[in-house]
Amino acid sequence: MIVFLDFEASSLGKRSFPVEVGWVREDGREESHLIRPAPDWTEWSAEAEAIHRLTRERLEREGEPHGEVARRMLAELSGHALYASAPSWDGQWLSRLLRAAGQPRHALRLRDTEDARRDAALAALTAAGVEPSRCDKLLAEILADIVREQREATPAHRALEDAKSELRLWQEARRRAEEAVRGVG
Repeated sequence: MIVFLDFEASSLGKRSFPVEVGWVREDGREESHLIRPAPDWTEWSAEAEAIHRLTRERLEREGEPHGEVARRMLAELSGHALYASAPSWDGQWLSRLLRAAGQPRHALRLRDTEDARRDAALAALTAAGVEPSRCDKLLAEILADIVREQREATPAHRALEDAKSELRLWQEARRRAEEAVRGVG
């Protein structure tokens, strides 16, 4: 199953840490968790807080222990195709969360959501028997349109909402490919 995942973080610094994670499966099931920081997670940015609106005090008060969040992620997400819009950043925070919980840092791997969109659109085009030269052109047009629309949208900067946005873009790539096939035929 495909799962779209997003993290919010304490900063964009080298020692930043995850403060929230959210994910949504292709079937619509979703989860979101505020993460109580591990004791040695200290890097905090007022700029990041202003963007995601999560205070350290709120995380201490309402957040789930980082180890519990890591175990929940492993239980729910192992064996699934995981996608994030910024896999290098989200992967860094995922790794930090897993390591702090005593888990292998690569127990879960993230791929780029652009790959998921490309695969969905390509599958719809090839399943309909679109010839390869036409398929490449349609695929490029579909993906360029979606990227352009994505740039114009404002992210929520909350983990679950941003993950749900990635799911919608993936669904839209598939829908547009199916629509293009109908237009070709």
